Amino acid sequence: MEIQQDKDIVAVISMSAGFGKHANLVWAYVELFGVTPMRGKTKKIRVLLEEMKGLFDSQVFRYQKRKYGITQAGIAEALNIVVHRHFETHLDSHNYLKKIMIGISEREGRESGKQAEKDLRKKENGLRTADPSLESEENLSPEQIADNMRRLKAVVGSGIVKGMAD
Repeated sequence: MEIQQDKDIVAVISMSAGFGKHANLVWAYVELFGVTPMRGKTKKIRVLLEEMKGLFDSQVFRYQKRKYGITQAGIAEALNIVVHRHFETHLDSHNYLKKIMIGISEREGRESGKQAEKDLRKKENGLRTADPSLESEENLSPEQIADNMRRLKAVVGSGIVKGMAD
């Protein structure tokens, strides 16, 4: 019994560093489960920290058979909301946290969709108004220029191309 408790304590200590700047939020959240005093509750603390570590690592959670993606910043935001809320009793599951994370996840999804659309439009505009320096004669060898002129003559006609070459 005592050996297992020691293993749990070692696991808890080693996992704490893995949360980085969010460690205090995670610990405040874990305390909402009524795990203080720590004596005799090390297994519950270890399990809670493992679940939070899994969430931070995968940045994915499930709620009511749906899968949601969320960033570590979004998880921290949700933890901050939960930690600052007053609960009458101790928490017994992560459901309240998950409900908060759903809203944040959906907001992040909308924002990333908007950013992806902006990036796509920027790329399309760049292709439409191709950088003239990329296609200039300065960047082409004389053989490439001559080859382009031959192809142009074949397609358009020698009269127009002759005027362009002069």
